Amino acid sequence: MFVDSHCHLDKIDLANFNGDFTAIIDAARAAQVEHMLCIGVTLDDFPAMRERVAGFSDISISCGVHPLYVAKHPLNKAQLKEWAALPEVVAIGETGLDYYYDPESRPVQQESFAYHIELANELDKPLIIHTRDARDDTIAMLREGHADRCGGVLHCFTESLEMAQQAIEHLDFYISISGIASFRNAAELRDVVKALPLERLLIETDSPWLAPVPHRGKENQPAFVADVAKCVADVKGVTLAEVAEVTTHNFYSLFKRVRT
Repeated sequence: MFVDSHCHLDKIDLANFNGDFTAIIDAARAAQVEHMLCIGVTLDDFPAMRERVAGFSDISISCGVHPLYVAKHPLNKAQLKEWAALPEVVAIGETGLDYYYDPESRPVQQESFAYHIELANELDKPLIIHTRDARDDTIAMLREGHADRCGGVLHCFTESLEMAQQAIEHLDFYISISGIASFRNAAELRDVVKALPLERLLIETDSPWLAPVPHRGKENQPAFVADVAKCVADVKGVTLAEVAEVTTHNFYSLFKRVRT
């Protein structure tokens, strides 16, 4: 059985499922996906996301504000804290640093990131980290904020082996691999996957984006996480069953509040 450790179920186009949200979940279950973690990216969207997945025992949720969103909208810390403390929220994020677009937004991104780290430690819930073109600052802020206390994951990882090793060795973090690893031009990322211990890896779809081979060109969905697992298995020279077993164990080890 597989776990999709990072998906955005509320962003999937229901037109592809005849308007039936349950069909997305049924497809995942048929593909041996036993649990999905649906990720919050804005406070504006959180109530609707929470309502959409309510009642599904195989879906958990996180609460956080994406760095690209907070770059343009002030962070409502009081609201974030209130919703992040909800018992059904198992993690804090998606948060982090994204320096790809706007250098002037770095200070507000850093302020938001620091608060998310503080909140994760206060609530004892792990962090879900987005990082792009911000390797040094991401690791530095996680270490300064003592994020090793709450733990977390660098999601949809595309950065260097050195960064992954720092996150594992200094912060006891996990590294999550998405469908990007299956892309033809992702040889460097596959080298990173090969070098990292399976015991520190998670797998994800990041649905509805980044559909893995052989689904390129389609909208992504949690059912495709098995294809991510197959890519990891091929790269590491292990069985698909081993990747499924170990990454699923890793998921529940990190997200301890997930009900099984």
